[in-house]
Amino acid sequence: MNHLQSWPEPVVRVQALSESGLTKIPDRYIKPITDRPSPKNLDDTHIDIPVIDLQNLLSNNQTLQYETLSLISNACKEWGFFQVVNHGVSHELMKQARETWREFFDQPLDVKQKYANSPSTYEGYGSRLGVDKGAKLDWSDYFFLHYMPASLRNQSKWPAVPQSCRKLIAAYGEETVKLCEKLMKVLSINLGLGQGHLQNAFGGTKDIGACLRVNFYPRCPQPDLTLGLSPHSDPGGMTLLLPDENVSGLQVRKGNEWVTVKPVPNAFIVNVGDQIQVLSNAIYKSVEHRVIVNAVKDRVSLALFYNPKSDLLIQPIKELVTKDRPALYQPMTYDEYRLYIRTKGPCGKAQVESLKHR
Repeated sequence: MNHLQSWPEPVVRVQALSESGLTKIPDRYIKPITDRPSPKNLDDTHIDIPVIDLQNLLSNNQTLQYETLSLISNACKEWGFFQVVNHGVSHELMKQARETWREFFDQPLDVKQKYANSPSTYEGYGSRLGVDKGAKLDWSDYFFLHYMPASLRNQSKWPAVPQSCRKLIAAYGEETVKLCEKLMKVLSINLGLGQGHLQNAFGGTKDIGACLRVNFYPRCPQPDLTLGLSPHSDPGGMTLLLPDENVSGLQVRKGNEWVTVKPVPNAFIVNVGDQIQVLSNAIYKSVEHRVIVNAVKDRVSLALFYNPKSDLLIQPIKELVTKDRPALYQPMTYDEYRLYIRTKGPCGKAQVESLKHR
């Protein structure tokens, strides 16, 4: 782990670059031509990922329940992404969480620098993923923190400003983790397993990992040359994203196209991570996504990563392995698995593909 103790070069804060008034972005942020968003990707036309109302999961009407389960199953297979409404998390809490984090990123640089992170845990205020010297960088800053397991929850590493931040992080973490537990039951049922099977494969509810990454995508003078976040699939189990309601930026790969997601008010965007792809033996697939940036508006989004117990061996669930569908992936702990993105940065689907049996 020695190579993950410090960044390979001085860290530049992208927000500071953006606010300096520069008209051309530095070369470090210019992506190869094949990786840049095309004009088609930057316009405001949207094909939407599925939007699913979770209210019917609690209905006494079995037909409505079944329809909702079916919609989620299809979304996991066809898209790897969907939006959920009527999910049980307070809309006011969602709004306050977003506003509080925006306030944090509006603080003077010296206040934020107190929380500067290192690649050993990534906890704190950061501006890059990966430790390769001279690597191309993304046009974003972020704040990363641990919410679960409780042994890793260290509130002294959470922002003390604005004053409401720590209290809101705790409340937001509690509610979003509950929603993830509810969705895990749904995914488990849809895989033909008992409702607690997938959760047990994660190590139960007490020792799972839950991390929050708050993304800040500053305005960019040349949005056609760069990305806020390079293409990748999420290395963890499941991601619950609270997007910026005013500015679109998330794009999901569908075939050879990049589809810009249009956030629905008061919705979360849910996506399958690599660990669920492995556990489901690729019945559900994690899907590549990326973030484009905007010339006139900045964006804030909150990604809650719901992950297996970190030292548990993750491999295809035996009930989902058959003669016709043998186990596709080699076993690996999540601790080992996440070292890849922490070292290399976002690399499309290369990591999960590398686990396949040859």
